[in-house]
Amino acid sequence: MGKKFILVGILNVTPDSFSDGGLFLNPDVAVSHAMRMVTEGADIIDVGGESTRPGATPVPVDEELRRVLPVVEQLADRGVRISIDTYKSEVAEAALKLGAEIVNDVSGLRFDPRMPEVIAKYNAKVVIMHMKGTPRTMQVNPYYEDVMHELITYCRG
Repeated sequence: MGKKFILVGILNVTPDSFSDGGLFLNPDVAVSHAMRMVTEGADIIDVGGESTRPGATPVPVDEELRRVLPVVEQLADRGVRISIDTYKSEVAEAALKLGAEIVNDVSGLRFDPRMPEVIAKYNAKVVIMHMKGTPRTMQVNPYYEDVMHELITYCRG
């Protein structure tokens, strides 16, 4: 019987992520860390260039591209399966062109109307996340009457 789970290594190339902000800003250091995660068993590396921690401020597209593309390119050249963690279609498309296979969209495809089109164009897989509001506001009264019902309703659109 085959493996029943997929291990995803998280690679934040941001100065302000909650777990490892600032550790992997240099693309060579980031790639080295990603390769270590692969050696240790990660099946996919999820590359993110904008922190989505509570209270985070948005990053301009050009800055997010500057952060993630050198890393995505080097990992793709090494045959690593890549997920791009972004809610911006421009970033997703650039990463998919370089070899990313998955889009991990923390906005649940809500923030950028072009995202579904880009995902379909590249026949990419997608991880649809859920949050109330935006990273900046998601902790402002995040109340649920019935969390499972609300999540199911949200995912069904």
